[in-house]
Amino acid sequence: MSSQPQQLDRSLTLSSATALNLLDVIGVGPFLTLPLLVATMGGPQAMLGWLFGAGLAICDGLVWAELGAAIPEAGGTYRYLSTIFPGRLGRWLSFLFVFQLCFSAPLSIASGCVGLAQYAGRLIPLLATQTPVHLLHLGTYSVGITHGISTFVAMAALALAAALQYRNLAHIRGLSFVLLTLVLLTLLWAVATGLLYGHLRQAFTFPHDAFHLDHRFFVGLGSAMLVATYDYWGYYNVTFLGGEVRNPGKTIPHAVLLSIAIVTALYLGLNISVLSVIPSSQLITAADLDSRRAMLSQYMQTAYAPSLGAHVASVLANAAAVLVMVTAFASVFALLLGYSRIPFAAARDGNFISAFGRLHPTRNFPYVSLLALAGVACLCCFLSLGDLIAALVVLRIVLQFAVQHIGVMVLRVRRPDLPRPFRIWLYPLPPVLALLGFAYVVFARPNFTRELLLAALVAIVGSVVFLARCSSRPSTTASETFNT
Repeated sequence: MSSQPQQLDRSLTLSSATALNLLDVIGVGPFLTLPLLVATMGGPQAMLGWLFGAGLAICDGLVWAELGAAIPEAGGTYRYLSTIFPGRLGRWLSFLFVFQLCFSAPLSIASGCVGLAQYAGRLIPLLATQTPVHLLHLGTYSVGITHGISTFVAMAALALAAALQYRNLAHIRGLSFVLLTLVLLTLLWAVATGLLYGHLRQAFTFPHDAFHLDHRFFVGLGSAMLVATYDYWGYYNVTFLGGEVRNPGKTIPHAVLLSIAIVTALYLGLNISVLSVIPSSQLITAADLDSRRAMLSQYMQTAYAPSLGAHVASVLANAAAVLVMVTAFASVFALLLGYSRIPFAAARDGNFISAFGRLHPTRNFPYVSLLALAGVACLCCFLSLGDLIAALVVLRIVLQFAVQHIGVMVLRVRRPDLPRPFRIWLYPLPPVLALLGFAYVVFARPNFTRELLLAALVAIVGSVVFLARCSSRPSTTASETFNT
């Protein structure tokens, strides 16, 4: 009996799972990217990006819901791919997913930390100091490397998020609800401000050529959907914690779909509220880094100054900056929690570095995986926010989402007898539409080849590492046996 490995505890309820999903989704993204999103289409019609992004999230979320309910184990996509595809093919695809995660997860975590540091610079200008350095040139493409006080603020936030997770999941739940409460209050305050002090008609004042369906329109929509995709992602976070979910057949699908519905309503409310106070033309002309850093604060200042005076409005604007920093930190916290379970699951399966499969001896969480991802994310904090977002979205679509959407259809054919507590609505339409939508997001925008080059490089290097591991240590694991 003592030789049995430690197991994760199934303690996550629907409320806890939904809270962790929302913490993952509602990060600093909408408070930084709204001016950029409006600029992609030249006016309030950019809200189409939110709407089409929500439709894409629903199609994608249905795939996560079916797989998460049918295969409720730690690791999410890793476990799905090793189950769907037989033998060596499944081990290669699942290994490749974990390998790319070692790059994409730190990119996602670091983007929240960098956003937090930018809002900290609004409160204390000294903290905004950073010097951009172009380190790598690939033709016309350069990767922006930054350093300075703001970078170290981002790294300090990451270290704190990791330290707070140095405990078991039962203790984390209470903290997650506190953070979620602050996150929701921030968004609700922003929406209420627009309702009280905004002009709703202004939010829907479109340019005369706003809906002219030419090449410029569709390229702009693709860029808007790229931004929206980044801001929506995270509704699937609970699937990475599948081994810790109580009654997963119901809890996982409900948490995924409920998260998407809540976030869609909040994001559209935020978008309309900001545009009802600040005209879209002003957001477009102020879409540089400094304005994005101060967007929500500028919104509060503009809304409250006429009735409450400049001083009170400034205090409220600074309070908004603090709340956005809390929101960003909460997202980093949830991302670290969910992603740390994936290398853990792969290592337990014998398909990744064995050290990642260790649980803390007294607090029962995968501490090696947590610390490793946090360490790589610290290095990613030196990258610019734009490079972080673009690389993250394309890596995930090419090396995870596309394979998983094909996989859910393959599993329906290969394992029709597999118990499915939740089945995709209108199957097979959602996975097919999701594949088409993600392809549009990748290709319908300028300079998409640079991120595709990165995805190809990660896939090639990961495949070489996998083949080297197979030749040096051939073995048969539980996943191979299951798929045979």
